[in-house]
Amino acid sequence: MKKSVVFIHGMYMTALCWENWVRYFQERGYDARAIAWPGRDRTVEALNAAHPEAELGRLTLRAVVDDLEQSIRKLEPAPALVGHSMGGLVVQLLLGRGVGAAGVAIDSAAPAGLFSPQWSFLRSNFPHINPLAPQGTPIRMSFERFQYAFANGLPLEVQRGAYERYVVPESRRVPAGSLGADGRIDFRKPHAPLLLIGGGADHIIPPALNRANARRYSDPTSITDYREFPGRTHLTIAQPDWESVAAAVCEWLAAHGE
Repeated sequence: MKKSVVFIHGMYMTALCWENWVRYFQERGYDARAIAWPGRDRTVEALNAAHPEAELGRLTLRAVVDDLEQSIRKLEPAPALVGHSMGGLVVQLLLGRGVGAAGVAIDSAAPAGLFSPQWSFLRSNFPHINPLAPQGTPIRMSFERFQYAFANGLPLEVQRGAYERYVVPESRRVPAGSLGADGRIDFRKPHAPLLLIGGGADHIIPPALNRANARRYSDPTSITDYREFPGRTHLTIAQPDWESVAAAVCEWLAAHGE
């Protein structure tokens, strides 16, 4: 039976951000697909043109996880799940619900209860979790904020190209939900094999936060691995030499029967 993998995007992105990864895994024999969050099955241009969109302003993390769970449970065989950023936290939450044969969380957003005092984390995240901002109004990421939070240190042409190709407005309710019940994980519960990946130069999710996330898992019967890539930004899935990370994910999945 053909191996199956589903890619899950994070905040400010659409399924398009996985375009290279889908092709990479398909070329290696996988039934590979990237699935969109609710309302994200439109082009980047259309989503940006619709800003500010009332429906997006109402989107919650729980609605994202519930919607993706319904879609993924219909797939046979049960796929491996690979998520980036808030999509990484979605993978962790789905594994907690028994969804997915294995999971990979790349630069995963912190589950409820995990926090970093690091300045880059506070600076990168405050604009979308600011409690004084109107929660029902979507937020648009400026290019300057994208440069700092997602693509720090990358060549200007890479930063600009990724911003124009991938970035869309976001709901404030999604990150707010990750701080409470919607983002809570039972770290003692048995789960399918899980790999967490951190980027050594990630501003928005510093590597120490990824390491702390992995250490929280405590079930002795479950596999929880961690790998860190030095010099990688939060845009690791689309920055130059993304293939190195994709190859590591592919090898890890193969080692765990996926």
